[in-house]
Amino acid sequence: MSTLLQALGLSASGMNAQATRLRHVSENIANADTPGYRRKTVSFDADMRAATPGTVKVGDVSLDRSDLNEIYDPGNPLAGADGTYQGSNVDILIEIADAREAQRSYEANLKVFDQARQMSQGLIELLRR
Repeated sequence: MSTLLQALGLSASGMNAQATRLRHVSENIANADTPGYRRKTVSFDADMRAATPGTVKVGDVSLDRSDLNEIYDPGNPLAGADGTYQGSNVDILIEIADAREAQRSYEANLKVFDQARQMSQGLIELLRR
């Protein structure tokens, strides 16, 4: 029974990590047109100090240090003397790909969680007989 509980903990930590990742992806998409905005990225680490070894914990959120896009718009109040200003470094295609990857990983963890739940319910039913 303890192995089933460990599987539930592992998949729950994976779902939590992917939900956090998806939240940051949605923030990036929402701020894609915000001047000076830098894309946020999330790292994942194995939590070796947890009760269930191998669970996933969300690491630090870091900012993407790639160059900001230069946008030519002389009518914009942020534009300098050359008519350009710095936009964001968010690429919508990358964010959509990250969102799909996070969604699929979340769904895989959800299937593991559901399978472990069904197995534990089956075990409880067998023990009741």
